[in-house]
Amino acid sequence: MLYGAYRILTTIVGPALPVWLGYRVRRGKEDASRLGERKGIASYPRAPGRLVWFHAASVGESLSILPLVEAALHRGWHVVVTTGTMTSARLLAERMSKPALHQYVPLDYVPWMKRFLDHWHPDLVLWTESELWPNTLNEIAARKIPAVLINARLSDRTFQGWRRWPGFARRILAAFKLVIAQSGADKARFAELGAAHIVASGNLKLAAAPLPADPQALEVLRTQIGKRPLWLAASIHPGEDQIAGHIHQAIKLHHPGLLTVIVPRHPQKAIDMAATLGNTGLKVVRRNSAESIQADTDIYIADTIGELGLFYRLCDLVFMGKSLAVGGGQNPAEAAQLGCALLLGPDMSNFRDTAADFIARGAAIEVLNAEALSSAVDRLLQDTETRRRMGEIARNAMAHHANAIAETLAHLAPHLGDA
Repeated sequence: MLYGAYRILTTIVGPALPVWLGYRVRRGKEDASRLGERKGIASYPRAPGRLVWFHAASVGESLSILPLVEAALHRGWHVVVTTGTMTSARLLAERMSKPALHQYVPLDYVPWMKRFLDHWHPDLVLWTESELWPNTLNEIAARKIPAVLINARLSDRTFQGWRRWPGFARRILAAFKLVIAQSGADKARFAELGAAHIVASGNLKLAAAPLPADPQALEVLRTQIGKRPLWLAASIHPGEDQIAGHIHQAIKLHHPGLLTVIVPRHPQKAIDMAATLGNTGLKVVRRNSAESIQADTDIYIADTIGELGLFYRLCDLVFMGKSLAVGGGQNPAEAAQLGCALLLGPDMSNFRDTAADFIARGAAIEVLNAEALSSAVDRLLQDTETRRRMGEIARNAMAHHANAIAETLAHLAPHLGDA
């Protein structure tokens, strides 16, 4: 009944979706040159042979499936990967092997999804994490296309939302022949919602290779920074930039030459962040403007795409964003892989198990508010040995996640084929 209401609603609003897409183009959230893909219009022909369709919502999910994409190509499959963000499209263009193709995922509007499926005729669908679109999954099920939900997880909010509509959840999850969950807790949640076949194999995001960095760019930045003390506020959201600025002003007298590096989660927010911080009297430069770090630079905003690995190598003390001003947290595993000491806000619910593990091991410190973060940054900048020890613990903590890719591929073998 609820699905029927959803389908009727999307049918009613469907004719207005091009207007909404045009609005998103004007806001810089859609690629105008590839807008047809959002309507199910393919940009490439469909090659003959077996084809697997991977879907990943955004950047983190896209990067986590790259080993699986490589495995599928190695087994002789054609591959099309869909995502919904421009940032993920740019990163996949850089890092995904060329035989695989990227398309923007069509909106969850039946005529557009039918067009997509009519063109690509996937023999297998590998869906990532928890972005469950009812019309899309219903069409996949109606065509009897084998589908597997990989690296599956349910946040607290998402789980509670689906629990209100158990019949709706059960119908959507019925599209999947198999659910490969990130953890035992996620496995239990999917079971409660009615998924039929569930296994747990670890988090692919925690098993991915370390983020890359351009050696030449790294050397240039190291030369500009010299021996200045520095810390990194990574993947931050609006509001956390102001917290970082306040911390810089509060502790800079204790750390002569202090440099605060900020990497916004959404690079388009950098201009506003720079203006806000500049109005407080701080000297701010932006990487995307090709500005170099000078002796009097207080804040360096790294507003480029795909360079987070560069800054994790530069800074051994990292605060993970979206954990103070917004909530939910960003992935701390990428910083841990590169040996960073971690500072985590009180709301890391999107990475609860990982954050709790890091805190328990001593790789991370939980900071409950801006004042606690300021105190921790101040203290750890003065304690090189503690930073080094925390970073080493973080690096070692990541080692036990290395089997997630192999375990996932083992579960996929009946569908994707053996190596």
